[in-house]
Amino acid sequence: MSNVFTQLLVRETRLLFRRPAELLNPLVFFAIVIALFPLAVGPESQQLQTLSPGLLWVAALLAVLLSLDGLFRSDFEDGSLEQWVLSPHPLPLLVLAKVLAHWLLCGLSLVLLAPLLALMLGLPGRCLPVLLATLLLGTPILSLLGAVGAALTVGLKRGGLLLALLILPLYIPVLILGSGALQAALQGLPAAGHLLWLASLTALAVTLTPLAIAAGLKISVGE
Repeated sequence: MSNVFTQLLVRETRLLFRRPAELLNPLVFFAIVIALFPLAVGPESQQLQTLSPGLLWVAALLAVLLSLDGLFRSDFEDGSLEQWVLSPHPLPLLVLAKVLAHWLLCGLSLVLLAPLLALMLGLPGRCLPVLLATLLLGTPILSLLGAVGAALTVGLKRGGLLLALLILPLYIPVLILGSGALQAALQGLPAAGHLLWLASLTALAVTLTPLAIAAGLKISVGE
């Protein structure tokens, strides 16, 4: 099983590298949202600093959601998805490898870009470790939950809006905990409680969402 997981992870990573637009679009969207926000509310540093925790997390959430619409679409169109469903290997393991490859290239890049954009908003340097920790714990949850919606809407020609309607309500706890931890760090309060809850949600998502994604794909391919 580990050999199959590794081979699929390497394959999906190579395929993503061949489609650089899918990697850059979420990052460009994330950067543009953060860069435009000071123009909308004004350049006052104190106000930007106060709003930065919520802004960073909302922008990250939307950037991840933007990248998920086509997660399974190419596999659905070329018939690979049907082969996955018919494969003797566990489908939850296969989809976990695909989502992990997507997160390593899209989600992790977003995490690495976030500190630079946070400094643009005036976030103090002491808050950057908390920002990185929350994004490292939270973005995998966003990817896994979004993959559930992507699996259910993969057969629809215009499933992006439906995907957002299905998944955005599920993102609310992650948004609250992620921005709450960053807000606590900004005020000089301990953020360990928020981080522990995020870690618990991450473990729960890694355990349960592959089963939900596999069930959604079986429904979509009609098996």
